[in-house]
Amino acid sequence: MPSYLLDNRSLINNIENMKYTAEDLSYDYNALEPFIDQQTMEIHHDKHYVGYVDKLNAALEPHPDLQDKSLEDLLKNLNDIPDSIRSAVRNNGGGALNHAMFWQLLKKDVAISGDIATAIDERFGSLSEFKAQFTDATLKVFGSGWAWLVVANGQLEIVTTANQDTPISSGQMPILGLDVWEHAYYLKYQNRRPEYIEAFFNVINWEQVNEYYNNSK
Repeated sequence: MPSYLLDNRSLINNIENMKYTAEDLSYDYNALEPFIDQQTMEIHHDKHYVGYVDKLNAALEPHPDLQDKSLEDLLKNLNDIPDSIRSAVRNNGGGALNHAMFWQLLKKDVAISGDIATAIDERFGSLSEFKAQFTDATLKVFGSGWAWLVVANGQLEIVTTANQDTPISSGQMPILGLDVWEHAYYLKYQNRRPEYIEAFFNVINWEQVNEYYNNSK
């Protein structure tokens, strides 16, 4: 995990067996209902997320010199990864890291407060304006990808990435992310991505966002 996320990581590198480990959710699969349904969470975590971790381990198995590196190091230095596995590390390492962070950013009934509330007001004018800009950016993601609130050059920015790319690879520090792959919402929302985005704002763990923000400074 990125260094500023280490205290709350849900994906670890087990040095003893040189494998990354996908950990369980810290809450029940149905904890986010009605906004994100239980079946989606089960499939999203147990199949997609675990699949990314397993494929990352498989890609790194022939390269013991890379197995003890943090995901942050791997994804910040993709040009140093051998050509034969670079795409696998980018896609599956990114998928593992993005999801490990995503799970921690989800919780119902957490009001925004702290330094992140002040920073959003200063950068975007208000929480409602941030929500409008974040929603607009998310709706413009073509196909599969992510929308992010990141810290870049000391300033909050809204960015998007395709597929499982992570802002870390571009030197940015993500503090909030929304998965807009169809597997994240299609069982409940089908093609109604705007409804899924609206629902997301009901399950943002702003305490965690605030912690990520402060750790990123």
